[in-house]
Amino acid sequence: MIKWTTSTMLRCLSCKEEYGSDNAGTCKDCYEEASETEEELKREIEDLKAKIAFLRFWSPLEHHNFLQLGSPSFTDVVLVASDEHPANPVSFPAHKAVLTCRSPVFKAMLETDMEERLSGIIKISDISNDTLRCFVDYLYTAEACLDEQMARDLLVLAEKYEVKYLKAHCEKFLVSKLNWDNLVTNFGLAQQHNAKILLDASLSMITDNMSKFTKTPEYAHLVEKDPRLVVEIFEAYLSKAVNTAAKKD
Repeated sequence: MIKWTTSTMLRCLSCKEEYGSDNAGTCKDCYEEASETEEELKREIEDLKAKIAFLRFWSPLEHHNFLQLGSPSFTDVVLVASDEHPANPVSFPAHKAVLTCRSPVFKAMLETDMEERLSGIIKISDISNDTLRCFVDYLYTAEACLDEQMARDLLVLAEKYEVKYLKAHCEKFLVSKLNWDNLVTNFGLAQQHNAKILLDASLSMITDNMSKFTKTPEYAHLVEKDPRLVVEIFEAYLSKAVNTAAKKD
């Protein structure tokens, strides 16, 4: 008995040429081209990683023994959390060149005859040593290990010193953590520090669930402590309702 086999011909989605059903979902030429493209992309990614590693500044705070060695790696300025331990402050060494290229505020400080330029000491109030350490590390590495409180503290510091990428990074982190327990806190923070990404996300969550929000203890507290924010919330809610009605019409 003769057993017949048939080979169904399919059409390649890339080049529209026909190919046998026993091929790997595409014609041979397109398969080989895709493999070459994938390898090329892998090489480009590795090259970019190498460039980033080359451009990344070495932070003096990464040195495990910098306190024993004194000011490491030719640092020429120190930052101090002035309110943390006023009698015995912890100093974080840095380079003026790094600070001035990362922050317009530091640039103005260190390129004019301000006290910070003359003394080589930048005192920062209302901040913990841990937050300041994280801030200085970010200026060198563009990396920050965040929890919610650290993200809020760094957002305030990033706005003060106009480090826009750190501010955006903190906002996006806080947006990813938004819930009913922290909603009012984050909304108030966003309002106070012009954090548009966080503000838009907080307002959207509130206005999408207005009836639920107005029954929370946080809402009652907000009415008592900051009625201005309540007015802004209702303005946003009414604006959204008007826009929704207009689209339906």
